[in-house]
Amino acid sequence: MLQTSTTETAARRIGRDIRIVEVSKDSDLEKAFATVAELHVGGVLIAANSLFNNLRDHILALTNRLKLPAVYEQREVVAAGGLMSYGTNVSEVYRQVGIYTGRVLKGEKPADLPVLEPTKFDMSINLKTAKALGIDMPTSILLRANEIIE
Repeated sequence: MLQTSTTETAARRIGRDIRIVEVSKDSDLEKAFATVAELHVGGVLIAANSLFNNLRDHILALTNRLKLPAVYEQREVVAAGGLMSYGTNVSEVYRQVGIYTGRVLKGEKPADLPVLEPTKFDMSINLKTAKALGIDMPTSILLRANEIIE
């Protein structure tokens, strides 16, 4: 799990304690959030994957019930009531896909093209959710956001 390893490394680097709670099927979700509640964590990072996309509404209900701040990778979750997202700018990724498709159609071999990593990221904040959680978002964070949902 590269993402888990990267997250743990980043947390250690800034002196933060981190707990990884794995969820691999629908039935694990309630137990995972019960564990999170027992640990009295200050917030959660919800990874982007197909399981969590399918469980989005359930995850939102659990974070709201537990009054638990959560950061997601997709802005769509914030639009649906999540607190905050920080993730890849999807439009930029699709633009790069178009450029690469054009290069291949013009005769370049896909194996000769370099692997690209995302370089543009977006942050969205839902102020209604922040208020419901009792969070006063600092102006410095709000100024960095690409989108603020009120």
